[in-house]
Amino acid sequence: MKHTQRNPFYQHTLSGPVHFVGRGLHNGKAVSMTLLPALPDSGYVFERLDVGVASATVAARWHTVTDTRLSTTIANSYGVTVSTIEHLTAALNACGVDNCRILIDGPEVPIMDGSAKVFVERIQAEGLTRQREERKALVITNPIWIYEQDKYAGFLPFPQPWFDMTIEFESKVIGKQNYSMPMNETFFTSQISRARTFGFEDQIATLKKLGLAQGGTLRNAILVNDKGVVNEEGLRYDDEFVRHKLLDAVGDLALAGAPIFGRFVGHCSGHNLNNRLLRSMMQNKTFWKFVTVREATENWSRMIDDTSYDEILDIVNQCSAV
Repeated sequence: MKHTQRNPFYQHTLSGPVHFVGRGLHNGKAVSMTLLPALPDSGYVFERLDVGVASATVAARWHTVTDTRLSTTIANSYGVTVSTIEHLTAALNACGVDNCRILIDGPEVPIMDGSAKVFVERIQAEGLTRQREERKALVITNPIWIYEQDKYAGFLPFPQPWFDMTIEFESKVIGKQNYSMPMNETFFTSQISRARTFGFEDQIATLKKLGLAQGGTLRNAILVNDKGVVNEEGLRYDDEFVRHKLLDAVGDLALAGAPIFGRFVGHCSGHNLNNRLLRSMMQNKTFWKFVTVREATENWSRMIDDTSYDEILDIVNQCSAV
C-alpha cells in the first residue's frame, strides 16, 4: 500500500490508473475497466467505451439509479446503463476517493471475487493525490426513516459516518445477524471489504431465466442450500452475510456524492430501500446541511436540530438491540 499523505478536509483522486479485467455477475460477459484520476467536484463518472461518444457518460449519483434488482444500475438520459456498481463505489468511498473517471467497455462492472477486496487492494496500492478543493459533507440534522413492510432504513444525526445493519433470513444457515461499525478505511478494509455476495441454490434456475446471475460461480459468490454453505472454503467471516449487506449499503449510499455525517440504520434493507432513503433525504433539505468536512468535524453539535445527543444514542441503542 502506498502511504499517501492524507488530509481529511480535502478532496482526493487516484494517483494513477488502476485496471481490472473480469466478468459481469449478471450478464456473464467479459469486461475491462480502468479507474483514472478525475477533476475536483466531479464525483464518480463512468464512461462506456462501447457506445457512441456523445452518450457514453453516466454519472454515479442517487438520482441516476434506474434499477435495483439484485444490484444497483445507473443510467443517463440516452438510456445508457452501467450495472452492479455498488462494490466498486463502496471501495472508492471507503478508500477516500472523491473523484474518479471509470472507463468500462461493457454494461456491467466486473464482479471479481464477489466482494470489494480486489478493488480496495489495487486502489490502495496505487495511492491517492490530494486536491486543492475542500471536501464537502452531508450532515444529518434530523432523523429520517423509510419503511417497507417489516424492512426499514434510516439516518440519525451522528458526529461521524457510521453503519448499523441487521438482516434476517428464514435460512437456518443465515438467520438473524447484526453488524455495527464506524465508516472509515481501516474498518472497511479489515472487517467488510472481503465479504462476498451470496445467493440460494433453489433460486438459481429462476434467476437465470430472468437473465440474471449468468456469470455467478463459486469463485465469485457464496452459495447457500438447506445443508449449509456449498463453497468448499466456507465463509471468510462467521457473519459474512450481514457484512456483505453492509458493504452494499456503503456502495449505495456513496451515490449521495459526499460523505454522510450520520448513523445509517438498516433492517433487512437492500439496494431499493437504500436508494429510496437517499432520494427521500436529498429531496428534503430539512434533514441535512451541506457543509465542508472541516465544518462538520468542528461544529457538528451546533448543526443538530430538535434532538439531543442523549436521545440520539437511546434510539441507536434500541435499533442495535432489535
